[in-house]
Amino acid sequence: MARYSFKDVEPKWQQVWESKGIFKTPANPAKKYYVLEMFPYPSGDLHVGHLKNYVIGDVVARYKKLNGFDILHPMGFDAFGLPAENAAIERNVSPAGWTYGNIETYKKTMSLLGLSYDWDREVVTCREDYYRWTQHIFQLLYDNGLAYRKKAFVNWCNDCQTVLANEQVENGVCYRHGTPVTKKNLEQWFLKITDFADDLLADLDLLKNWPESVKKQQFDWIGKSYGVEIQFEQPELNQKLTVFTTRPDTIYGVTFVTISPEQPLVEEIKKLVPDSVKKGIEAYQVASKAKTEIERTSTGEKTGIYSGLDLIHPLTGKKVPLWIGDYVLATYGTGIVMGVPAHDERDFAFAKRYELPIILVIQNPEQNLNSETMETAWTDDGIMVNTPGFEGKSSTDFIQAIADEIQTKGLGRKTINYRLRDWLISRQRYWGAPIPMIHCPACGVVKDPNLPVRLPAENKVQLKPQGKTPLETDESWLNTTCPSCGGPAKRDPDTMDTFMCSSWYYLRYADNKNSEKLFDTEIANTWLPVDQYIGGAEHAVLHLLYSRFITKALHRIGLVGFTEPFTNLFTQGMVTMFSPKTGKLEKMSKSKGNVVPVGEFVREWGADTGRVMILFAAPPERDFEWTNEGVAGANRFLNRIWTFVQDNLDLLAPAEFKSQFEISQLTPDSFKIYQKTHQTVKKVSADLNEFKFNTAVAAFMELMNDLNKTDRKSLEESEEFQRVIKHCIVRFLEVFTPIAPHISEELLSQLGFAGTVFDRGWPSWHEDATVSDTVSIVIQINGKLRGNLDVARDSDDESVKKLALENEQARKFLAGLSVVKLIVIPNKLINIVAK
Repeated sequence: MARYSFKDVEPKWQQVWESKGIFKTPANPAKKYYVLEMFPYPSGDLHVGHLKNYVIGDVVARYKKLNGFDILHPMGFDAFGLPAENAAIERNVSPAGWTYGNIETYKKTMSLLGLSYDWDREVVTCREDYYRWTQHIFQLLYDNGLAYRKKAFVNWCNDCQTVLANEQVENGVCYRHGTPVTKKNLEQWFLKITDFADDLLADLDLLKNWPESVKKQQFDWIGKSYGVEIQFEQPELNQKLTVFTTRPDTIYGVTFVTISPEQPLVEEIKKLVPDSVKKGIEAYQVASKAKTEIERTSTGEKTGIYSGLDLIHPLTGKKVPLWIGDYVLATYGTGIVMGVPAHDERDFAFAKRYELPIILVIQNPEQNLNSETMETAWTDDGIMVNTPGFEGKSSTDFIQAIADEIQTKGLGRKTINYRLRDWLISRQRYWGAPIPMIHCPACGVVKDPNLPVRLPAENKVQLKPQGKTPLETDESWLNTTCPSCGGPAKRDPDTMDTFMCSSWYYLRYADNKNSEKLFDTEIANTWLPVDQYIGGAEHAVLHLLYSRFITKALHRIGLVGFTEPFTNLFTQGMVTMFSPKTGKLEKMSKSKGNVVPVGEFVREWGADTGRVMILFAAPPERDFEWTNEGVAGANRFLNRIWTFVQDNLDLLAPAEFKSQFEISQLTPDSFKIYQKTHQTVKKVSADLNEFKFNTAVAAFMELMNDLNKTDRKSLEESEEFQRVIKHCIVRFLEVFTPIAPHISEELLSQLGFAGTVFDRGWPSWHEDATVSDTVSIVIQINGKLRGNLDVARDSDDESVKKLALENEQARKFLAGLSVVKLIVIPNKLINIVAK
């Protein structure tokens, strides 16, 4: 018997789906379902590590369509970005040519897979018909006070030669290159994501079907903390320095205050101190800039320098030395922190290093501490000491009391602080959406009315970093006319962070051909929010947080009627493979030399083999190893299905198809396979809803094992048995379609069904047939699982008790014990209480 000829079958059915417009999006959905995978950055070609994301989305889209939903399942390309620009520089080609070439390669490869995308909905972020609307969103945010420009110390990557947002710095290094990030003081554009900090936090509770780990990452990144701002007077500066603290209960333990070297007040301090002190401060500032953020904030020895000035403690009136320390970041709170060495590990180490006083104000209630002999800080709650008027009180009660006193006396105020900072979107590179603003000497910053603001021609700019942005190197592009006064002006020389492009693409898919506006609000509200979003967990505080922000901003502006972009989020695990370069399992990566190109794989094994391999190898949320053995196993399974149908096609094709049978009229053999089929249909339906794709494939394998036990002679002798087996294999193939669509459609066609499976929809299961005569009862001993027991359904309690006590596993655990009580939950479990 010939093996499954995927090279003939797969292109055939892809053409059928295309010609029939099976995956086209309906204009007016009666029962909408929007499934979306995170779109790719087009670099080179797809490898099978990328495939997992798209296969999962395809299974969901097909399953929902078969269940009567009107589907929007689009695809596009996140096409702007630094990798294309760097590749263009390395290869001496244009970023646009490199990008569009890769897009064509991606699309050709994707076409081999038969994915159920509506390509009429495609968006490509580097095309003018897309980025003009990215620029429009920027101007909308500007008009609504949500985009602003300021000078600030920003993250700088020397490899990228551009600024990075805080979210793009991971443990002090560039998220792209892994190189240390330094600080530069530059004028940049920011988006006011902090305006939505409370909404972004509160609405995490609405995201019931998001992974808890992703929600926690966003919760921690937003970092809401309740505290008190306390003012310390500085006589020489003739102003009060504001310190933020979440521990106002330690205020009487302050022995120094530390200010960040980048805090603007440091420049004022330098004007008041002797030259020798000033030079020391400046040297310290230079050294601090050379450190990464992780070096400055990680555990370990902290450095500082005395500023030469003292502050006045707001409650005691005593002098407190003001230090400059780079472990304090200018971007957190006010950039000034109070030092309480007795009750903070970092401050304790700092005080010990620089021989600063240590004052104990919270006593260990179980063991008296002495500030002179303490070897580490006491950071827990306790009893207040050295605190006038509050000694002997609980420190937890004192927090609120001292906060109230500070506020009442006008020495500070209770406040809330956030770790989240406004989104820095300026980038000093070429291949991105130009910031659509004009700088006029007379009018200031004004919007460019002519969108899109196109990129200058690639042959007119210097792509390689030259100490200024590439757009600045084309004077004819840079110089323009002010739209307000008509005088000479300059365009903004920066491009936008590419995360800006991906922060709204899911909205454009709903109305991607609209040339008059961003999208039609009614159409957007019809299709969105996205019902099922699929992608990598690594985007938790980048793309996913930015998308939530943009959605909320557009809702506030009145363009959408929803506040969250993605109702359900699924984050898939990675595909790993042995790397010859590192000698261990690694995430598939060209740099690790462990990729399997999708095109080569499909040409050798077929798309359905890859799908089965990916879906069966492990639960989809987990990582799994790509192996040749797994591929071969998936292929063998498909050939078993193919062979079974071919071996029996002469009998099954002409047999009448019945959608359901009367159970009482079935022979024992017929009922057994009929029951197993409907149990499988029921289980697979539940598994696909719950993303348990691996157990669904396992159920298909079990059913195929049973079908392969079909006796050919019995099949030849009984037309009724032929009808039952045909029913079972047809139901198998119908529900196998989302997993392996090509082979399923082909075999259904060979069995006599015209059209496609989508013409018939998802089959229902025969509920009465799924009920088994036996059930598996769990045996617990003192509440712990100790075994299982197969008994007749609805067995009486006494029979279950007798069988449980006779069970070999149970007897092993009951040895030496006396049975006190037996508790039976019918058809589920028996708990044996023993002493």
